[in-house]
Amino acid sequence: MLIFISVVGLGLFLWPFFGQSLPASTPAFALVAAATLALGAVEVFGRRLDARRLALLAAITAFDSVLRLELVIGVEGFSPIFFLILCAGYIYGPTYGFLCGASTMLVSAVITGGVGPWLPYEMLGVGWVGAVAGLAGQFRGKRIRNRDIVTLAGVGLLMGFVYGALLDTWDWTMFRGTAGLGWSPGLNPATTLLRFSRFYLTTSVLYDSFRAAGNVVMVVLLGRPVLAALQRLRQRSELIVLEEPA
Repeated sequence: MLIFISVVGLGLFLWPFFGQSLPASTPAFALVAAATLALGAVEVFGRRLDARRLALLAAITAFDSVLRLELVIGVEGFSPIFFLILCAGYIYGPTYGFLCGASTMLVSAVITGGVGPWLPYEMLGVGWVGAVAGLAGQFRGKRIRNRDIVTLAGVGLLMGFVYGALLDTWDWTMFRGTAGLGWSPGLNPATTLLRFSRFYLTTSVLYDSFRAAGNVVMVVLLGRPVLAALQRLRQRSELIVLEEPA
């Protein structure tokens, strides 16, 4: 299900690079489609969530939503909401990380009045931040070590830029129609990619650097105790069934 959502979601980000022009109703349709997919993910994967994991998911969503309400954007591109999503994904896996990220953006958008055509892009982008952290966490050991901090900090650094670039594809097509820099339908993929690269380097790379660096700083300073606590919580909530010998 997560793969299906990701494949469909990539269509939201990649269509500008193929010279396609979408109808005016597409932003509203994308919002509805993304919300439906998110709800479907909760229904499908909810069966794997016990009471503790579900409560943790709700707590992370609520905490990050309130944090986003207070700080809105943060300092330049930095926002502390990514930290818990990275940690939860690293310990509980890519599906859990995706749900943490997507639900955080959905709930925070509702309470901040930030519901709009950009919301499905935000939900998918932050969801993928948690999912990538979950993929990296598949190789961790039973105890949190220095390599786990380095790995998660590297994921935070990378996804700080990736998230910014993903969200720029929406901003670029909707509001940045400057000749020679903005998007316009009918261009070939090479020209479109070149324009987007110029746009990103001109308007966003410095802004995203604050986000990427902030993710690294938070993981280095707070990652070990938070990861260790989440690891203990997961171990206590798992039921190990031993088969009796025949």
